Amino acid sequence: MHSLQNKTAIITGASAGIGRAAAKLFASNGAKVIVAARRRDLLDQLVGEIESKGGHATAIDGDVQSEAFHRELAAEAMRLHGGLDIAFNNAGIMGTLCPVRDLSLDEWNETISTNLTSGFLAAKHQVPLLEKAGGGSLIFTSSFVGHTVGMPSMAAYAAAKAGLIGLVQVLAAELGPSNIRVNALLPGGTDTDMGRSVANTPETRAFVENLHALKRIAQPEEIARAALYLGSDAASFVTGTAMLVDGGVSITRT
Repeated sequence: MHSLQNKTAIITGASAGIGRAAAKLFASNGAKVIVAARRRDLLDQLVGEIESKGGHATAIDGDVQSEAFHRELAAEAMRLHGGLDIAFNNAGIMGTLCPVRDLSLDEWNETISTNLTSGFLAAKHQVPLLEKAGGGSLIFTSSFVGHTVGMPSMAAYAAAKAGLIGLVQVLAAELGPSNIRVNALLPGGTDTDMGRSVANTPETRAFVENLHALKRIAQPEEIARAALYLGSDAASFVTGTAMLVDGGVSITRT
């Protein structure tokens, strides 16, 4: 049920963390993946790893804040594979962490642009391909931050990630008649470069782990498996959701 055989998928933020894990997992389940991020050297390494295991991957480097980049990704999906079936719009940044009174407008705009506006631009250019294919799956990486929990010093991040959930709900309503499913994936604390930038000492990591009901943080592969589910036919009746994959951080008070 989780096979992606003969499917084409775009994955942004694929150079590291959840995006990298998802690219490898999607490819191992049969998808032809187009991996996108800013760091070309890391993308090339990822493509090499996927191809060494018999998978199919193409790297395209660029900035998700650029509409031209999303246009290029869609064009390459058409050129290389004749269409698109799945997009995992995962790229994002933590942004500047500080109280609102100390946050500059430029810092706010950078975080909103990278985490939220990029999702709009992605959908704008991916949806026509999914419609042409007769349907498909759009997945956006949101967060429990700004949805179930307010974290101090994370205003721009929270606003952007909450905004993605609103975007997902509207897209799901708009695109349901075209057999396009649209969902937000909400990870909890995850052992990535971004996650480690917050949990950057043994004491802080232990604190973050304890916030979760499972008393640990996730490995990127665990979040990638949830993305695989949303992209596959196993989730054929799942759309418009804010899917928590957060180890119980949203409900824990101990």
